[in-house]
Amino acid sequence: MKKIKRTIYLALAFLAVFAIGGFAASHFSGGQTQITSSLIKNRLEAAKELVTTKYYYTNVGSFENHQDFYGWKVPFTTKKFILSYDGVIHAGMDLEQMTVQVKGKTIQLTLPEAKILSHEIDDNSLKVFDEKNSIFNSIQIEDYTSFAKGQKEKLEKEAIDKGLYKKTVADAKVALKDLLLASPDINQGYQIEFVTK
Repeated sequence: MKKIKRTIYLALAFLAVFAIGGFAASHFSGGQTQITSSLIKNRLEAAKELVTTKYYYTNVGSFENHQDFYGWKVPFTTKKFILSYDGVIHAGMDLEQMTVQVKGKTIQLTLPEAKILSHEIDDNSLKVFDEKNSIFNSIQIEDYTSFAKGQKEKLEKEAIDKGLYKKTVADAKVALKDLLLASPDINQGYQIEFVTK
């Protein structure tokens, strides 16, 4: 299982936009920008969904099915396969759901709950082992589809149990703090405080 990695490209792009916006606002207002909740919210609006964490994995799963007759396994109807594949789970948070409050010299950000934004399986990594077909119960494309869906749900739960959401929140805090402190008006006189739901 590969290590959880932070996606920094998106955050760097937002840093650049944020810094330019802060400079322009400061320049056209005579060098002094009034920091308000709405100003912070507007500056962060470009980052509607901040992807902060990617969880890479390699998985091997097995599928088996047979026909039953009143609880009795019908001979020669077993179909099965073993499948290995690589995937990546993208976790983050919707910043439109974030609330911002400026209290004196403290900027308080209330973060929304982390969530899974997408889950992708690399089709080129798919490998099928020990495939067994039956003339009375052949393998269908629906078998692979339902198997993949069940495996995705299982792997997402495993990733969350291993701390994916905690890592996502921690990464989001780092990215948002860097984003805000890129503005000299904030960097020189404000503290960043986070509240999580």
